Amino acid sequence: MTNQSGGNLPPLRRYTTLPALLDLLRNKQITLLSPMSWPDRNDSFYLEQYRYGRQAKAVLAVCLSEAGETYHHWRVFTHGADGVCIQFRREMLLTAFKLGKNLLHGPVEYVELNKATAPSLERLPFLKRYPYRDEKEYRFVYVDLKRKAETKCFAIPLDCIEKIILSPWLPKNLTEAVSAAICSIDGCAGMKVSRTTLLENTRWKNLGKTSEAGWGFRRSRTLNPR
Repeated sequence: MTNQSGGNLPPLRRYTTLPALLDLLRNKQITLLSPMSWPDRNDSFYLEQYRYGRQAKAVLAVCLSEAGETYHHWRVFTHGADGVCIQFRREMLLTAFKLGKNLLHGPVEYVELNKATAPSLERLPFLKRYPYRDEKEYRFVYVDLKRKAETKCFAIPLDCIEKIILSPWLPKNLTEAVSAAICSIDGCAGMKVSRTTLLENTRWKNLGKTSEAGWGFRRSRTLNPR
């Protein structure tokens, strides 16, 4: 997998929970976890096979996405009102990680089962079945050859975070309080925080008002006022 990032590549997004975000901001670190708790058992199996192949004590990972914001990502990777999306500046995030033979990164490759061939060992952490292709996942994988571990933390500078997006299911009246709590954390005073408009967007609605249906609705209200 590549250890270099080319120019003009999209940011990396991490969909997670508000408690995980607060931990990241307060401790200025990102945490890699054991894949054994992942719901996709095919995925965790490949990481476990990779651990066997490397004769490692632990293989840990964190999953991000190269995709733009989608309803799919919010619904699958967050949990209701406490979901958040952390948008990272890709180059700065990659620079923050001490990459090497025990810390790998790269995009996930999505493979159709009927076209698949036996993968090489180094590809195992970055392979997933084709039905998951819309995730456009980008993954960091840490290999510990000496010690068993369930977590591994890596320090990151907070300025590698471009912005934080709050859940579309967060009640609007709570947005200001949650944003203020985030920005009150040491080093986060200037953090850009906003609630996504994915489920309700004023500009999108206004565009609908310019349609023929919108003109007809306004005309009928003018001719037949209540």
